[in-house]
Amino acid sequence: MNKVAVSLLALLIAGGLAQPVLAQDVASVELSRIVIAPPQSELGGIIKAGLSASYYGARAETRAYRDAQKLYFLYGQRHFEPIWLSKDTSGTITFSPAAEKIIALFRDAASEGLRPDDYLTPAIDLSKARGGDANAMAALETAFSDATLRYANHLYNGRIVPQSVDVNLDIQPKPLDEVALLEKLAKSKDPAAILGELEPTHPEFLALKAALAGFDGTGADRPAPIGTGPVLHPGNIDPRVPALRARFELPASASSVYDDALVQVVQAFQDGQGLEVDGVIGPATIAALNGGPATRREDIIANMERWRWMPRDLGKFAVMVNIPEYRLWILRDGKPEYTTRVVVGKASNQTPVFSDNIRHIVVNPYWNVPSSIIRNEVAPAVLRNPGYIDNQNMDLLYNGEAISPWSVNWNMVSPSDFPFRVRQRPGPGNALGQIKFLFPNKHDVYLHDTPSKSYFQRSTRALSHGCVRVQNPMEFADALMANEPNISRASLEAMFGSTERWVNPEHQIPVHLTYFTLRVDADGTIHSYGDVYGHNAKLIAALGLASDQPPAIIAQAQTTADDLSP
Repeated sequence: MNKVAVSLLALLIAGGLAQPVLAQDVASVELSRIVIAPPQSELGGIIKAGLSASYYGARAETRAYRDAQKLYFLYGQRHFEPIWLSKDTSGTITFSPAAEKIIALFRDAASEGLRPDDYLTPAIDLSKARGGDANAMAALETAFSDATLRYANHLYNGRIVPQSVDVNLDIQPKPLDEVALLEKLAKSKDPAAILGELEPTHPEFLALKAALAGFDGTGADRPAPIGTGPVLHPGNIDPRVPALRARFELPASASSVYDDALVQVVQAFQDGQGLEVDGVIGPATIAALNGGPATRREDIIANMERWRWMPRDLGKFAVMVNIPEYRLWILRDGKPEYTTRVVVGKASNQTPVFSDNIRHIVVNPYWNVPSSIIRNEVAPAVLRNPGYIDNQNMDLLYNGEAISPWSVNWNMVSPSDFPFRVRQRPGPGNALGQIKFLFPNKHDVYLHDTPSKSYFQRSTRALSHGCVRVQNPMEFADALMANEPNISRASLEAMFGSTERWVNPEHQIPVHLTYFTLRVDADGTIHSYGDVYGHNAKLIAALGLASDQPPAIIAQAQTTADDLSP
C-alpha cells in the first residue's frame, strides 16, 4: 500500500485541534505533511485495523469520531507501532517505563480530586495481553492512550462540563493538542512532570490541593457544621444556639435563646471575617462558620474543579468578582490591589459565570432595559399608567425612535406582545448610576454604579437583575485605570452630566465572574461562603460526591469534560 500523505493543516481543521497547551514545547506548529505510514508488523496491522474501524465507523462530528481520528493520525505516523507496550528478549509483553509512571499517577488520582477508576478501567489490564494475543495487545495499547488523554483533560479542564451543572456557567474548555501531548509523554523519561504542567498554577488551587492532602476523613478534629435555618436575630429562640455556644466555647446552657453573650462573640467573628458586624446570623455568617476546619472534603474537590474551569492565565492586571462572596478585586500579578463590595443577581436573575475583557467605560449611561424586565415589570406598569415612562425618566422606543407614551392606544397592547423598547435616560435616579464598565457579552451583564446604596450594607447581596453593582464605583474606576495615562477618576468625574460619554481605554482588562464557595488566604486559612445559586451542591452531585443524591440524578449529572473537548 502506498503511503498516504495528509497535510497538517487539513488535520488541524478536520480534527478540531486548536493551539497547543504546552507553550514552551508545542506552541509553534509548522505546516508540514504528516505521513500515514503502512504497518510493518502484525501488531501494527491489527492496531491500524482497529483504529480504522473506529474512525470510519463513527459518525462525523461526534466525540468518538474525533477521538478515533486523533489516534489514527498519531499512530499512523509511527507505522501503527505501539507507544506503551513492548516485548522483552523472552517475548514477555510489558508496559514501557513511561506508561508505568503514568499508571502510578492514575492510582494517585484521588490526591488531585479525581477518580482512579476513570483511568484504571478494566481495559487497562496487562494480563490480557501476556499470552501474546496481538488483538488483546492492540486493544490494550489504544485503551491506554485513551485513558491518558482522559486524565490529561481532567487535569486541565476538569471532569464535569460546566453547562451540565447550570446554563449560567458559560465556560468553554481550554484547547489541548492531544496528539502533541501523547507524543511528548511517550518520549519523556518524566511524564508526571509533563502532566503536572496541565494543572492550574493559581496559589488558591494549590492551597486547596494541599488541604485535600491533609484532610482527615474521620472528622475527629473538625467541628460539626452549623445547620442552615431561618435568619437568627438577637433574642430569637433557635435549636442551633447550643451548637453555636459550643463552637465559640461559651459555657453550656440548656437555653436556646440567642442571648447577648453569644451576640458579642458572633459580632467579633463577623468583624474578623469581613462580614457585616450586625450580630445577625444569616447565610453568609453560617457559611463562614462552616469554613476553615469545618470544610467538607467534597467542597474542596468541587472548588478545585471550578479552578480547572478557569483560564490558565488570569491576566497580569485583571478584575475578579466572586459571586458567593459578594466582592470584587483588582489583581496585579495575581495579588489583590483593590477590593470593594458588590451586589450580584438574585437567584431568579443569576449573574452568569464567565470571563471576558473590559473594553469601555460609559459615563452618564443610558439604561437599556432588558426585555425580561420590560415584560415582567415595565409593560404592566405602563399599561396601568402611561405616565410611568416619564415618571421614571425613561424613553419609549419604537423602531429606534422615541415616541410619546400618550400617543399609543394601550388597549391594543399586552405585556406578552409589547412592541416597544425602553431605555432610562442619564440622571441621578438611573438604575446604572453615573458610570458602567462594559465587557460586551451575550448575557448583557456588566459592572455598574447604582443609586441603591443601602443594599451594600446587607450581608447577603444577591439582589440585582443579573449585573454586578459596585459599591465604590469611582474608587474602582481610579484603580482600574492605573495603567491608563490619559484616564483617571478626575477625568471621568469631569464628564458627569446629562449626556452619555464613552471612554475607551488603551488596554483591555480581563474580567472574571467566578463562583467559589471556598477561598484560601495567603496563610492557608480557608474561608467558606454560601452556595447562593446552588451551583456548588449540583456540582458535588455531578462529581458523584453527594451520597444523599439518588443514583439516577448523579449519573445524569456526570457528563465528563471530555464531551466538550475540541
